[in-house]
Amino acid sequence: MKTVQPTAFPADPFVSSVEVIAKAVRAARTQARVTVSDAALVAHVSIQTLVDVEAGRPGVSIGKILQIADALGVSLFVAPAAQREVVRSQIRGATSSGSGE
Repeated sequence: MKTVQPTAFPADPFVSSVEVIAKAVRAARTQARVTVSDAALVAHVSIQTLVDVEAGRPGVSIGKILQIADALGVSLFVAPAAQREVVRSQIRGATSSGSGE
């Protein structure tokens, strides 16, 4: 059985592309040491759908991406563009103080 190697969450919490969501989903799964097949089972999606999300392929519906993110404990937030930097700063501050760094 292959060991799941943890990967890092994106350093910036701003979701500027599908690749950022892909990286966050993969990080959540790998840091939990969960295989793709087990994560797909928990999220109630096909293995191929999860592989597509983690690869950043744009064809997966936002509904499926949110379903997978929720199942893996990844939170997404929305904020008005005018408040983006304030929210971004607050999230960064909360994650750095909560991680013990």
